[in-house]
Amino acid sequence: MPLNLNNPADRKRARREAIWGDHGFLRSHIRNKHDLGGGMFRENQPNPPRVAVWADEGIKTVINLRGQSPKGFYLLEREACEKHGLKLYNFRMYSRDVHTVYKLRAVRELFETITYPAVLHCKSGADRAGIMSVLYKHFKMGEPIEKAVEQLSLRYGHIKSGKTGMLDFFFSDYLAFNAVQPIGFMDWVETIYDPVDVKARFKAGRVGSLVTENILGRE
Repeated sequence: MPLNLNNPADRKRARREAIWGDHGFLRSHIRNKHDLGGGMFRENQPNPPRVAVWADEGIKTVINLRGQSPKGFYLLEREACEKHGLKLYNFRMYSRDVHTVYKLRAVRELFETITYPAVLHCKSGADRAGIMSVLYKHFKMGEPIEKAVEQLSLRYGHIKSGKTGMLDFFFSDYLAFNAVQPIGFMDWVETIYDPVDVKARFKAGRVGSLVTENILGRE
């Protein structure tokens, strides 16, 4: 049965899931917050008090990169956004897989249609928040990809050598092509990019994968 936050027992379970099952206790004082410019910020998964702080700071839009979930962390976030009048977009991204051309078009459209100031977040604020920050910097702020990819770095908790290195490989594939035959990023996406081929050529490092999969439990 899905959790019903109007039921005290279910609310208690939702909080327990958010704090312990989703490792919310680790994020209680570590927000991984960074200003991307233009009214956009990146962070990790918020708890309800954090959503209240966002509202007090003037945030209008929350982009949840984990997508909808029956788990407590999501239900509590959705409730808090409704309570404080923040528009919640459930826009699922992936930390260890390629994204379709359609999805990349949708990212660009999202940044053009939301109300700012806004916050984008995943679980840790490292990988999915990282790729979205690269795309935001490029699509909205006009940064070239070779500069924007700095949003995928250890500074934000991103590990390139594990399976999450798929994100770096995607951008490096574009940069390698662009170095030989200059082409705009979205032109490359629309005419050259082959998600199946990129995924097939990517090789994750064993040690990095051990860290991202078994120790950090990246989604």
